[in-house]
Amino acid sequence: MAKKRQKKAKITKGEKLLYFYTVFAFILMLGVKIFCGASIGELKMSIEEIKYNIDNQEKTNESLTMKVNELTSFENVKQVVKEMGLAYNNDNIVVVDE
Repeated sequence: MAKKRQKKAKITKGEKLLYFYTVFAFILMLGVKIFCGASIGELKMSIEEIKYNIDNQEKTNESLTMKVNELTSFENVKQVVKEMGLAYNNDNIVVVDE
């Protein structure tokens, strides 16, 4: 039997460069994806923090508005007038129609 010599498949320099740059591009894409994902996550967290602060401020504003309405109510004004020693005169009230 005659042995046939098998030819070894040689990888050329061009193929080596092609494989190297393919692996390099793949690793680079993974790095960019991880970096961008981290940046997006950080932005989402800051957005949620800002929304939380806005909600708290809206609750504070609503509470203060209720206090202002309570303090400017007719009964409260009448009580303050009596405490200051002034008399309530219904004839002095003028109604303005818009």
